[in-house]
Amino acid sequence: MTVDAQAVKNLREKTGAGMMDCKRALVKAGGDEEKAIIILREQGLAAATRRTGRTAAEGQVASYIHMGGKVGVLVEVNCETDFVARTEEFQDFVKDICLQVAASNPVYISREEVPESILEGEKSILRAQALAEGKPEKIADRIVEGRIEKFFREQCLLEQAFIKDPEVTVQQLLTALIAKIGENIVIRRYARFVLGEGVEESPPTE
Repeated sequence: MTVDAQAVKNLREKTGAGMMDCKRALVKAGGDEEKAIIILREQGLAAATRRTGRTAAEGQVASYIHMGGKVGVLVEVNCETDFVARTEEFQDFVKDICLQVAASNPVYISREEVPESILEGEKSILRAQALAEGKPEKIADRIVEGRIEKFFREQCLLEQAFIKDPEVTVQQLLTALIAKIGENIVIRRYARFVLGEGVEESPPTE
């Protein structure tokens, strides 16, 4: 099958994949761009999965100050080489993660970081709520599963919808970057500061 050069160019602009990868995906998809995008994403996910075990010790620590100095964020994102750390794509990703943390206030990076005690406590509360709503026990258990997934989407950075494109999760954004750059990338840690948070106001003096 012959693939139009403009179609290859358009697919490359949308996905960031290489020209030959785009051409092969279009051929495999019979010229259907949406199917080709799915093929490229599947290939990228497989490649990214292979890279996640590699050591990432380079990278960048970045900061972001929002709302006139009332919210501040520090983020460390690691990659494998200093060369990648200095690329515009990597640095833009780190900035986006800073914005994500500032706007969405995640408590954990991934669901694996949620302590079992917290998770069990949350499940207990959700189950009690479902039963209080009059749901049968079997249905209540299914409701808890769904609400726990919502808990992960709200509390875990990688599970959150990306603020610049809610159709994509932060994990999907990360996986796509790993596939495109060809190095393992890890969101290592972050800190979020809110002015005055945790400070108790002194009672007014007479």
